[in-house]
Amino acid sequence: MGIGYTSGKKQSYVADQISFGLSKGELGAIVGINGIGKSTLLRTLGNVQPKLSGSVMINNNPIESLRPDVLATHISVVLTEPIASKNLTVSQLVSLGRHPYTNWIGTLSGEDQIKILKAIEMLELESLQHHKCFELSDGQLQKVMIARALAQDTEIILLDEPTTHLDLYHKVHILKLLQRIAHDTEKVVLYTTHEIDLAIQLCDKIFVMNKSQNNFGAPCELIESKSFEELFPKDTITFDPESGSFKINK
Repeated sequence: MGIGYTSGKKQSYVADQISFGLSKGELGAIVGINGIGKSTLLRTLGNVQPKLSGSVMINNNPIESLRPDVLATHISVVLTEPIASKNLTVSQLVSLGRHPYTNWIGTLSGEDQIKILKAIEMLELESLQHHKCFELSDGQLQKVMIARALAQDTEIILLDEPTTHLDLYHKVHILKLLQRIAHDTEKVVLYTTHEIDLAIQLCDKIFVMNKSQNNFGAPCELIESKSFEELFPKDTITFDPESGSFKINK
């Protein structure tokens, strides 16, 4: 698959020869240097922007063959854009995840309410559900956005940089929650990240975007194939396969 942007009749490729797949119950990450196209790839997978070549398949169906309302029952997307109104309560924002299933006036059914409460409980937001979103910390708001995606009850959850602006503890907390969601609910969870060390420790599969060659596989397979060693200039940063982490060259 090729990704990028179209201006008039001109196509500008950001990345090409992209090929990978995830199975139910797997947590996956897209990693690479700044500007390599991680967010563009995620947005393309979520049909937020069109691909330039190739295909994106869900259960052997091309993504473009699904109507937007049907696609919204298969894929939920959490992007980095700010939410429209932080004046909503936590419960109200999570409830928006049920929009693909409600009637034309947006009435929530008993099943919708159950899905919303389960999402709030899984993200440990019970004590905050009546708080306004503007009262929340960055980490709490990120959990609410993930809860909204979980309430949408899709097979696939895509997240763009879900740990941005969080300290190390809250980065790990969010990622372990995503891991638990994938493993416990049998969903595919895929996110973009700069925290490659954490992805190596927590993810089932990783897609490494590199200008010379893209690689995909389990972290141990990628370490063995030296896929992480070509990401950064070796005179500045080197990858230590024994510890699975990057070292700064002093």
